[in-house]
Amino acid sequence: MQTTLAPEYQGTPDGLAAEAILRKCVHCGFCTATCPTYQVLGDELDGPRGRIYLMKQVLEGAQPTRATQMHLDRCLTCRNCETTCPSGVDYGHLVDIGRKLVDAKVPRPASESVLRWALKEGLPSPMFGPAMKLGQMVRPLLPAKLQNKVPVAQPSGAWPSREHARKVLMLAGCVQPSMAPNINAATARVLDAAGVQAVIAPKAGCCGAVKFHLNDQDGGKAAMRANIDAWWPWIDPQRADGARVEAIVMNASGCGVTVKEYGHILEDDPHYAAKAARVSELTRDLSELLPDLVPQLKDKVRTQDKLVFHPPCTLQHGQKLRGGVEQQLAALGFQVRVAFNEAHLCCGSAGTYSVLNPEISYQLRDRKLGHLQAQATETIISANIGCITHLQTGTDVSVRHWVEVLDSALV
Repeated sequence: MQTTLAPEYQGTPDGLAAEAILRKCVHCGFCTATCPTYQVLGDELDGPRGRIYLMKQVLEGAQPTRATQMHLDRCLTCRNCETTCPSGVDYGHLVDIGRKLVDAKVPRPASESVLRWALKEGLPSPMFGPAMKLGQMVRPLLPAKLQNKVPVAQPSGAWPSREHARKVLMLAGCVQPSMAPNINAATARVLDAAGVQAVIAPKAGCCGAVKFHLNDQDGGKAAMRANIDAWWPWIDPQRADGARVEAIVMNASGCGVTVKEYGHILEDDPHYAAKAARVSELTRDLSELLPDLVPQLKDKVRTQDKLVFHPPCTLQHGQKLRGGVEQQLAALGFQVRVAFNEAHLCCGSAGTYSVLNPEISYQLRDRKLGHLQAQATETIISANIGCITHLQTGTDVSVRHWVEVLDSALV
């Protein structure tokens, strides 16, 4: 796609990056066929091709409008279009740039600005945990819409105490320890059973995705730098081999896709570019460890569980990891299947999307649950805290992280 940048964007990092991405697009429309918002709304401007045209216009000097902003806001950033695109258009990075440029020129209504500020500051805040505990205490008294955002409190179980020569870092995350604490503990127990010790760096916090995708890119980058500083003593190449971890493991695919992109996001930072690249190089989704763990766990698993797997967009489209969870769990004796139809489609969670665009989000949730069609004897599993809590609001069937199910099956 031929693009002539407006003078204000010529030679700028955002302008150059966006132009390089736009030149790959041949406006074929394959992306439209797999875009969740286009499937729901049927509007060309609510599909990747239409949004690319809108961003191209802005980059060429057109004044963006509130409608431009709305169409970009409606994008789930599921990156399904990247999986579909035959030309390799890096749409996820392009829409980050487009939102940044549009928000700089289009003011938001006060109520919308306040809500977005509350989300980006509240979710990664140390106060989120106490607030969630309070919400869980009064959950039966809350309106249905708020109950959907406050999962029932769950115990986490014991954290393993054994030391192992093999060690990995694990990011606790910002919301997961409060909303579903058993996921982290189950991860540590499964790794422990396979002879691997999970270590959490105390000063590591939110991966940065919440702020970054709510267009506080500076705030998101600050969170990324803080994590790099917290992890660096464990991954510094100058540190003795026996004291280093072998990987940084993510059990929330939404965090994983972000941390894997630290190298890209901070590539222009002279102080952090090299460190960020190393972090991205060492980052693994938990499912990527499964092929190595299965031989260690095979004789320790007793199960006849039937599972229905929803692969999060951040796993199958963002990280390009497809089929691994199903294949490796099957090797451990689980009966695993995916949705009967549209397994590639987003469930509508998408970070804060379910709060900011609830109508579209819940339509996609119900569509996804209809395709999963879980029976009473089956458990729905996923790999991201957002998908798990979002899907659970629409069904009585248990929705869990796959590592919790694996942990429960250990003997």
